[in-house]
Amino acid sequence: MFDLAIIGSGTTGIAVAVEAKALGIGNIILLEKGDNHSMTIRKFYKDGKRVDKDYKGQEVDLQGSIKFVDGNKESTLELFDSLIASNGLDLKTNCDVEKIQEVAEGFEIHTSGGEVFKSKFAVISIGKMGQPNKPSYAIPLTIRSIVNFNANSVKAGEKLLIIGGGNSAVEYAYDLCNTNPTTLNYRRTEFARINDTNAEELNKVIKNGKLQTKLGVDIVTLSDEGGKVGVQFADGSQEVFDRLIYAIGGATPLDFLQKCKLKLDESNTPISNAQCETSIPNLFIAGDIALQSGGSIAIGLNQAYIIAQEIAKRI
Repeated sequence: MFDLAIIGSGTTGIAVAVEAKALGIGNIILLEKGDNHSMTIRKFYKDGKRVDKDYKGQEVDLQGSIKFVDGNKESTLELFDSLIASNGLDLKTNCDVEKIQEVAEGFEIHTSGGEVFKSKFAVISIGKMGQPNKPSYAIPLTIRSIVNFNANSVKAGEKLLIIGGGNSAVEYAYDLCNTNPTTLNYRRTEFARINDTNAEELNKVIKNGKLQTKLGVDIVTLSDEGGKVGVQFADGSQEVFDRLIYAIGGATPLDFLQKCKLKLDESNTPISNAQCETSIPNLFIAGDIALQSGGSIAIGLNQAYIIAQEIAKRI
């Protein structure tokens, strides 16, 4: 059981860990989807690009212990490299968090790889640019509206194909099969990455015949069959569906927030208070994902300081 789990290791996520550690909170883990910290800066900033403390003329006085100043891509990454090293932060990379679930003792943080981390407090500090993973074969333009990466557009009675072998795919399948003819397709024959609860629910709906499965076989191509989706499988079989849902890793930030059951405002921004606490007690949110617009490194650093102060009072 960790005292604090931080999802996302950009400048704000690292700052939460640094400020929390300075206040005596020692058992902290940073969970990062990418293969290193600060992936937005690494991927979207050219070498030598300026990195400003403030955003478009805002002037924010920093409250915490991190004295960030205007610099460039390299100096910013070097600073946060040094903060991770000097504070001995536990950074787990290539860790795709699917959802945060509130439990009696705090939170369970579920990853697409089947790992579950338990923590008393949690902070979401992901960016706004997340995207779901997509298949390697082409999706014809004429059917893209019915080839989806979440279940938000499903209509009752539609014939569905769910593709994936993780917890998200299984949860979609055993839920939707109660209202829709549903088939679950996975390229392997066994679901090695799902948790025990999902395994139990999956077995139940397969056994009672509510859910059909197509396991151990890949999809080769998709086609437009009169406004429906034709699916050609690697075993030579074909079938037509009203809608496909891919759950093969990755998610948009909105999908992730909805899975965490956060209350959102009319612009789909998470609702939070002055301490950056969401609608779920002890679950905090900071950085660009917490704001409609106008985020900056300085605002994120101050949010990190506020969150760490609040958690330190409660722990």
